[in-house]
Amino acid sequence: MRTYLITLSLLALTACAPSVPNSGVSGVGFGTEIGGGGIPATVATPPQTIQVAGETATVNTGSVDISDEQDFGAVAGRESIDSDAARIASNREVYVIVEPRELPVRTDNSLSLVVEFALATNNPVGQPLYRRSGFMAERRFNRSCAKFTSADLAQEAFLNRGGPQRDSKGMDPDGDGFACYWNPVPYRQARFAAQEVVPEIPPSE
Repeated sequence: MRTYLITLSLLALTACAPSVPNSGVSGVGFGTEIGGGGIPATVATPPQTIQVAGETATVNTGSVDISDEQDFGAVAGRESIDSDAARIASNREVYVIVEPRELPVRTDNSLSLVVEFALATNNPVGQPLYRRSGFMAERRFNRSCAKFTSADLAQEAFLNRGGPQRDSKGMDPDGDGFACYWNPVPYRQARFAAQEVVPEIPPSE
């Protein structure tokens, strides 16, 4: 009876041995996935010793296939300069040159409104250009600007409400035309940088 239990336990353990995926076939950079030619090598795993019902038994879990793609000697034995050249030529046949396309049209012009205003002005931040009311200016400014998650969104709303000439919400108390700490300088600098950079376009063949 004990011998029967030991044999049954060994069979169950052998059936439950974990299977290791074959990296030589499906692994990135291994085996035949890129260019072909990877031959998996078989490496035997050592037997495992277990205790079953007070008896010692040895279980053979089988073998695992791994790639020899990183073995220079193995690869050199099956690859050559001619096979590499053929593989390069095959890759060139399927090489596709993507032609440039027209840029998509922005459906939401909120950012372009802010950018256009920044490029249309040249006064520095803090220089008053428009008359503002000083009545509860700081309180109105803090309350109105707290509703926006970014200065760009605040400036957009300010312009859509009649700014910079009108400021019904008190978002531009100093009258420089810039609401809620919005700064046009980065957009102006980007324009000057784009004018200085001249892209090199290769001649068409």
